[in-house]
Amino acid sequence: MIAILLAAQGMAGSALAVGPAPPVPEPQPLGPAAWLISGGILPDREPDGNTVVFDSPEGLVVVDTGRHSWHREAILALAADRNRPIVAIINSHWHLDHVSGNPALRAAFPKLRTYSSNAIDGALTEFLASSAREYANYANVPRFPETLREDIRGDILTIENGAALKPDVVVEASTSLTLGGRTFQINLARHAVTSGDVWLYDQQSGVAVLGDLVTLPVPFLDTACPEGWRAALAQISDARFRIAVPGHGAPMTPEDVSNYRKAFDAFTACADSLRPADECGAGWVDSVKSMLAHDAQAAARTKAMAVDYVEMLRANGGRSKYCEGLRVETR
Repeated sequence: MIAILLAAQGMAGSALAVGPAPPVPEPQPLGPAAWLISGGILPDREPDGNTVVFDSPEGLVVVDTGRHSWHREAILALAADRNRPIVAIINSHWHLDHVSGNPALRAAFPKLRTYSSNAIDGALTEFLASSAREYANYANVPRFPETLREDIRGDILTIENGAALKPDVVVEASTSLTLGGRTFQINLARHAVTSGDVWLYDQQSGVAVLGDLVTLPVPFLDTACPEGWRAALAQISDARFRIAVPGHGAPMTPEDVSNYRKAFDAFTACADSLRPADECGAGWVDSVKSMLAHDAQAAARTKAMAVDYVEMLRANGGRSKYCEGLRVETR
């Protein structure tokens, strides 16, 4: 992810001064007792994933906790403003921009319980261990922005304390769960973004929270199994939600999610073909342009990231090399 972001943002050649920390994001209402705390991909920073917070009779249920301090401050501020404890965290998957806030929230509310798949067990010994070694090569490189190096050092510390990210309750299958007195439909997708991704539907608000099964500006394929991902998107498209929150990007209508699914299917099919990677990247941008920022610079960055992911897939037989359980020989 770091290398792809560096290439897309054109940061590999010059050091930039450290600016002020971004403001704490404001919660946005999604429906009855449900709020979005938006993540983002800021210049010279690693990403934060979106967070959704539900107010249940016994306290708040938080879906994903971001990476940066200002993101978790927004979650804690919402809890303080509503004078409510956080009783549960659901992690859609183990990527650091979705789970790094877990320890801070647990420190504030020691009785909360965390729920996710057990995919992080393999990640700690494979992808995250490999990432920590890679990050060490970037952490003190002067030509990279200090803000990025700060994020990298934070990620290394998070990985070193990886046991704190493991769930209290493992989601082993799709099921209905009542958390804090509010019932959610919890869905488990195997071998998609990671080896185990959780997405949920809340009937009370009509909100579906999709994690990185839907992301903009591109699908983040670093640990992906495209076959399982396509199957998960087909299941999501059949759900009767009012609004869907992607792992990254603005809330979506059912039509938006359907269009994203078509774009993903076409993009991964292109990556699995002999068509030029540049053509696949341009096709992705064209397919999702209505959901992207409307400026040429954003389109160029999106295309660059998409092309890099095509090349990554092709280098590993059409899947990430971390696609557990579905590995094939590299072509």
